[in-house]
Amino acid sequence: MDTDALVERYLNHVRVEGGLSRNTIDAYRRDLEKFQQYLRQRKIGHLGQITQDMVRSFLESLHALRLSPVSSARCLSAVRGWLRFLHNERVIDSHPAADITAARRGTRLPRTLSAQEVAALLDVPVHATAEDRRDRVMLELLYATGLRVSELVGVREADLHLDEQYLTCIGKGNKERIVPIGEQASHWIRAYQSARRRELLKGRKSPRLFLNARGGSLSRVGFWKILKQHARRARLPRMLSPHVLRHSFATHLLERGADLRAIQMMLGHSDLSTTQIYTHVLEARLRTVYDRFHPRA
Repeated sequence: MDTDALVERYLNHVRVEGGLSRNTIDAYRRDLEKFQQYLRQRKIGHLGQITQDMVRSFLESLHALRLSPVSSARCLSAVRGWLRFLHNERVIDSHPAADITAARRGTRLPRTLSAQEVAALLDVPVHATAEDRRDRVMLELLYATGLRVSELVGVREADLHLDEQYLTCIGKGNKERIVPIGEQASHWIRAYQSARRRELLKGRKSPRLFLNARGGSLSRVGFWKILKQHARRARLPRMLSPHVLRHSFATHLLERGADLRAIQMMLGHSDLSTTQIYTHVLEARLRTVYDRFHPRA
């Protein structure tokens, strides 16, 4: 049973029809590889043999592997979407996962840094090297805009409008949005562009704003390493990730009275309910303050 070609047909379908990002497509591919491996272990020779009980058993095997509820739910989404596609394409006669839903999971609040911790990260002494100057600009820009890490490393010089203090960004679903930039980030970008970026280019040409030591495009993994290094220097938690800075950006705006819909637009969330998680963060902080300081708490 050659299912690889059918998986790729499905992924190409959702890429074109659904406008999913490359990261989501890659995650779906990994999820469907898990399902294919499960089918091989069960010696399923034809896709028409897949039953609802098999899909449920597969989900139980994910639980045994200690996958998080979020990862399990995404995996089910990939498998269910693939089987629906196969049914619509008349490869299989029925849709065995149509009635299967993911287990409900509790709301997990995003981790954030305090304003003081962000200041400690951004105030780490900057060395004179082009790489260190680039790193500082990336940290400033990430906190100033709340970009996803894939959006940050993908910023092009043509996306910048520093006089007007905003940039354009292509986010999930290939949707373009406008994101404001503050004065501090604009200052660091200008200084980086005027000298350090040319050092990194080494005579080459690139549309990307942020470059690696060889003059090529900086990767997401490359920025993760940069962030971890700066977090160590600032004595911040080892588990600091680019998404924690994105969460901090949104939470700090909300703390200072920013409109939730404006934050939604800046983050590129398609649904306001996704952005509303930050109101829960504020509620949890208020509860902590109340319990700590109220004399009869």
